[in-house]
Amino acid sequence: MPISNFNKEHYTQLIKKKAYEIGFQSIGISKAGFLESEAPRLEAWLKNAYQGKMSYMENHFDKRLDPTKLVPGAKSIISLSYNYFPEKQQVADTYKLAKYAYGKDYHFLLKDKLKTLMQFVQDEIGEVNGRVFTDSAPVMERAWAQKSGIGWVGKHSLVIQKNKGSFSFLAEMILDLDLMYDDAFATDHCGSCTRCIDACPTEAILPDKVVNASRCISYLTIELRDELPINMRGKFQDWMFGCDACQDVCPWNKFSLPHSEAFFDPHPDLLSMTKQDWHEITEEVFRDIFKKSAVKRTKYSGLKRNISFLNSFKD
Repeated sequence: MPISNFNKEHYTQLIKKKAYEIGFQSIGISKAGFLESEAPRLEAWLKNAYQGKMSYMENHFDKRLDPTKLVPGAKSIISLSYNYFPEKQQVADTYKLAKYAYGKDYHFLLKDKLKTLMQFVQDEIGEVNGRVFTDSAPVMERAWAQKSGIGWVGKHSLVIQKNKGSFSFLAEMILDLDLMYDDAFATDHCGSCTRCIDACPTEAILPDKVVNASRCISYLTIELRDELPINMRGKFQDWMFGCDACQDVCPWNKFSLPHSEAFFDPHPDLLSMTKQDWHEITEEVFRDIFKKSAVKRTKYSGLKRNISFLNSFKD
C-alpha cells in the first residue's frame, strides 16, 4: 500500500496508541526483511541438536528467517510485549511453576488482543494484509523485539527491557503496510554479569546467548514426553512445570511491576499448595486448578511424572 510520509507517521502513531489502549506495555516497529545475522546462529543451534526432541524447530527454516515468506509483501514487523509478573508468588518450600503459568493460558488473551488490533488497522487504514503471532509460529520474536527497540537479548536468551525486566510475553503483527520504523536496541546492558548462567540448575545456558534447550528444565518438564533423563535427577530445584531460575536472579527484574491482568490471576488455591498437596493432587483437582491453563499442555500424567521425578533422587 503506497502511502505518504505524513500518512506513515499518522498510521504508526494511531497503531501504537491503540496497542497501548488494548493493554500492551511496549510496542516497536521494524522493517521486514531477512534476518541475516540470525541464520548462522539458528543453523548452528540445530546442528548441535540443542532443540532436543522439538522436531518442529527443524521445520520452516526459511520462514523463521524471512517474514515475507509468512506474509507475502510484508513491509513491517510490529513487536509488542505484555507483562505477566505476578503480585504474589507460591509459598516457600513447594513444587514450583514458572510464573507465566500461574493464570490462564496467555495464547488465548494475546491472540484476542492481536485480532482486535488487526481489525482496528483494517478499519482505520483499509485493505491491509497481515498475520498475528504469539509464540505459535516460526517467528524469531526475540530478534524482532530487539530490532524494534523494545529491549535487548540477555545471556539467558530472553528479551530484557531496562525499565520492565524480562517477565513479559512477546507478540508480533506482520503487515504489508509501510510504517515508521524504530531504532534497534543497540546496547547490551548485561555487561560482565553471569548470574543467569551461574543460577541455571542444569547448566543449559551457554556462552554467546545460546541455550541448550535439551538441558533446560522448561523443555524437560513441558516439551519432553519421554521419561526424564536419569542424569538430571536432583537438579530441578523443585521446578515441576517450567523454570524461572535465570529470570529470578537477573538484576534487571528488580524493575518488574505486578501485572493488572485478571486473566493471569491464579486459581485461589494454587499459591498456597504445599508439596504434600501436590503429591496428593487428583485429576479432578488438576482440571479445576488448571482450567484453561498452559499447564494442561503437560497433562495430569505429565505433572505427576515431574513431581515423582523431583522426589526420586531422595530414594
